[in-house]
Parts: sequence; C-alpha cells; structure tokens
Amino acid sequence: MPYKHIPIMLDEVVRYLDCKPGKIYVDCTLGGSGHAQAILEKIMPDGFLIGIDQDKDAINNAKEVLKSYISEKNIHLSHMNFVRLGDILSELNILSVDGILLDLGVSLHQLKAGGRGFSFSRDEPLDMRMNTESDIRAEDIINGMSEKRLEKIFKEYGEERWARPIARKIVKTRTREKIRSSSQLARIVCDAVPIVNRKSSIVNQRIHPATRIFMALRIAVNKELERLDRFMKGIEADKASVLKPGGRLCVLSFHSLEDRIVKHRIKAMEKGCICPPGFPKCVCNKESVLRNLTKKVQRPAEKEVAMNPMARSAKLRAAEKISEIGNYRL
Repeated sequence: MPYKHIPIMLDEVVRYLDCKPGKIYVDCTLGGSGHAQAILEKIMPDGFLIGIDQDKDAINNAKEVLKSYISEKNIHLSHMNFVRLGDILSELNILSVDGILLDLGVSLHQLKAGGRGFSFSRDEPLDMRMNTESDIRAEDIINGMSEKRLEKIFKEYGEERWARPIARKIVKTRTREKIRSSSQLARIVCDAVPIVNRKSSIVNQRIHPATRIFMALRIAVNKELERLDRFMKGIEADKASVLKPGGRLCVLSFHSLEDRIVKHRIKAMEKGCICPPGFPKCVCNKESVLRNLTKKVQRPAEKEVAMNPMARSAKLRAAEKISEIGNYRL
C-alpha cells in the first residue's frame, strides 16, 4: 500500500532551514519524504541530505520516492532513531551540517495503513511500535504494567483527566482476558469514562475519549519524550557542534510536553554570559551557541489546518548556530 502522509508546514520548514544549493541537511524523521523532497529540490545539484527514520515503511517509501536523488548520490538513508545522529555522521565522515529537521508527529500512513493499532478507528493488533524491531509493544504495557504505572503514563503523557478509572478498568478487564486489539482497548476506555463526559465530548465535537490514552501509549512504547530530551541535551552538551556556524535546527512538535523540551533546550543554548555588565571579559565561560529564530512559536495557517486537520496541533520552533566570538563582550 502506498505510504500516505502530508508534510506539515512545508514552506515554513524549508524557509527556516534556509535550504541552499550545495549544503548538507538532515531529515531526522523521513515519514512520507515530503519535507525531504522539498529540501532536496532546494539544495541541488550538489547538496546532500541524510534521511533517518526508525520505521522501515518510511525507509522503503523513501527509496522509491527519492530514487532519482539516491542514484545521483545526493541522499543517504538510515534505518535508525535520530538519537543515533552522531554515529551516522561519523560513519559518513561528516563533522557538521547546515540544517537539522525533526518532525515528531505520527504519520498518516501509520494511523491509516500501518496495521499497528495507532488508531482506534479500526480493529488492529495493539502494537504501536514505530520501529517494528523494538521489543516492547502497547499490548505488553497494557497487559503487564501495574495499575499505578498505567495511571502515571496516561496522566503524564496523555494529560488524561480520567487516568485513574481508566487504568483501574484495564486491570480489571485483563484479569478475565488479555487486551490485544485497538478497538478492544478503545471500548474499555469509553466504558471507564463517565457518561456525562462522553456525551459532552460528542455534543461539543471534542476528541474521542480514547485519543489521549492512545497517544500516551504510543509515546511510552516508542520512548518519544526520553529520546527527544536525550537528543536536545546532546546538542546542548556539545555546544551545537553538529551544526555549522549559521546552521539551523527546526523542530515540529505536536504535544505540549514535546514542545516544552524543545523550547527550554533552545532557551538554554541561547543564553550566554551571565557575568555582571561591568566586566570587560567573561569569566563564567558560558557562551550562547544558538539564536532563537521563533521567539513566538510558529503555528500552521488556518488554510492548511482546513486542508489537513492533522496539522492543527503542530508547533514549529527554529534556532540558528551563531559564529564563535570568544569570551569577550562585543
């Protein structure tokens, strides 16, 4: 089945990445290759793109969609998680790049055609692994974790109001039978949520009662927040050495916890010397390494959201690696 996904905030991403011919970029989350293709079009004829994705379906799709660029050796594909970016660059003998993109959203293909239970709109195995070679599935978490741990996942990752009764209902149900499918879990969640709240959601056209639970499970299965934080901490610890001076980092997030991690890490890397204003020379040795390009987070236009509802929660943040100026105040 064709890999279906609509790239979100495509024009904004390409603009903030400042894509130009001959430069080197990394798309850390290929998905449907929409962003990758747009980047490649801008950096040709002698630019180079490193495409990374932990989902084999995305890699196989990229091999087809981007085959002309592959044949011209303008792109290198890696089936890995983006936390391994340093290893990939080392293997390619690349010290630094001109731009890095992270699109942290789940793809339309994974929701509609992945067959892994990301969505409750159809009856699928309760898997939710983006990398099908990973060990832990959503089914393992639902059937194996304690009630308290389930509640914590639903509350922290899904910001679910009814985390406790939902966790209790899951544990009670699994004593009779294992919970194996997405539709089965969705029914359990609906049964656990108070009727008044369910009716209110329908009347006000709010999200399905199981939406936050499925999102929380997906985040837990794929360790999304831990890996994002590890990635951003790595960039901060290395003083953004993975980026060339003037290089750009762009992150598309779809969850408040993801956005918070990105926002705080960029802010920390933007903050420079904390010595008193009267000091002629810095003695704290704290340098600013990034310039925040999105003081106000960028959101998709109303027109894009109308055409692609999956874009409605997207937030784009971007930063630029500043040139080294030493420890003197200018």
